Amino acid sequence: MAELTRKQENVWDFIQERSQAQGAPPTIREIAKHFGFKSPNAALLHLKALRRKGYLKSLPGRARTIQAVDPRESQRPRPRVISIPIYGAIPAGFPTETAQEDEGCVLIDVETLGVKPNSRTFALKVRGDSMIGKHIINGDVAIIEHGVHPRPGDVVAALIDGQVTLKTFLYHRNKPYLRAENPRYPNLIPQEELQIQGVMVALVRKRK
Repeated sequence: MAELTRKQENVWDFIQERSQAQGAPPTIREIAKHFGFKSPNAALLHLKALRRKGYLKSLPGRARTIQAVDPRESQRPRPRVISIPIYGAIPAGFPTETAQEDEGCVLIDVETLGVKPNSRTFALKVRGDSMIGKHIINGDVAIIEHGVHPRPGDVVAALIDGQVTLKTFLYHRNKPYLRAENPRYPNLIPQEELQIQGVMVALVRKRK
């Protein structure tokens, strides 16, 4: 991409500013007058250079046919958007017997969320308010990665004594348990089994 001279950059900035302020680009004479050029031909030479370098394009059928564009925009990397399947809902409250069902997918911007989804990544809709202390609210979509060994403090999708829930994973006296992040709900201590179905790696909240 060809670089602009200082004067060309000033002319390009002026065309952009006038186009945004008045809804139309300046004429060649207006450009010449603004920069103190001795003749419109000097302004025309700058416009030809800007067009050649890709910073101007023509608008056929318009009285004022120039439009400022930025060729650098096309060179900027586009967001990497990934589709993650939603396997139903998970209670963030009292555990329930909830079967996983495919409910479409959620699109995430990998760079924004800072996660690297793989074949073990899935999503669950959050139902309930037991995790508000972790800023997880009813209606959020939890991005879960299966097969990750949970660390104390991780938010996990868990199967505890045959029922599923979303809670914080912790240890007490070397025994694992699940903690709610809302004082209205009790800690969950497994009586028979505790299976971690996945660790939450990101959270998506839809605008209301």
